[in-house]
Amino acid sequence: MTSESSTRNSPDHSRIASIQKQVDRVIDDLLASLPKPDRLSAEERRGIIARYTAVLEGNFIYWMTGAWLAVRSDAARAKIVENLLEEVRDAHPLMMRKFAMAAGALPTTADTLAVHQSLTDMRLFIGRLSSVRIIVTMAFFEGLIQQFMPYLAELARLQGSSEMEYTDVHGVCDIGHTEELYRALDAEMKLADEPIAAGNTFFEGVDLLRTLIEHIVTGPAAMARADKQYDARARHVPSPGIGASAVPAQA
Repeated sequence: MTSESSTRNSPDHSRIASIQKQVDRVIDDLLASLPKPDRLSAEERRGIIARYTAVLEGNFIYWMTGAWLAVRSDAARAKIVENLLEEVRDAHPLMMRKFAMAAGALPTTADTLAVHQSLTDMRLFIGRLSSVRIIVTMAFFEGLIQQFMPYLAELARLQGSSEMEYTDVHGVCDIGHTEELYRALDAEMKLADEPIAAGNTFFEGVDLLRTLIEHIVTGPAAMARADKQYDARARHVPSPGIGASAVPAQA
């Protein structure tokens, strides 16, 4: 890469600070919108834990693997590999499963369907392998999770569980992960082919992931909205007589 292109694509620290400030604001707004655990019914608390498990247990490593495939800088690759190593070596999905089981909150079919569409949107976003946008998204997630863990732990406690290894570990380790991801973002933006001046396009994945978290919390309401969207799409599928399948388009 020429020095001219490197200069053109070099972000300054104020740009990173501005991105972090906007991400922190989204996190604060999302946390402020959470319902009080003691005002929820046992089924509502179970549902939040179960939908969170349905999303995180099988997808976080996928998201971070997508980030690893997308990035170009050594700093970003090193950070992501470190995160993946912790996830696999320390069996974080098993921690998640044990947490859900102890709270009586293994995901049901209904729990999985409630987050299906927003999880699909997130998977497709990761699949586009947009390095800068993915790192911003994962920095948002790591920053959110470290503050979300006490809330999740309280839901489980009210369900009668004392199995808190998952929430204890992630409430601590994700603090360091967040700061390291912002340093990786700085390095990645210097090498990115995508335009870095396109303001809010940085936050596409943040918006998708925020919606997914909201659907984890709202559950049945999210599923009802997804059903309406599915029905609307299905009504527009051509009939078999004009060369299309009779099977409705899948989400």
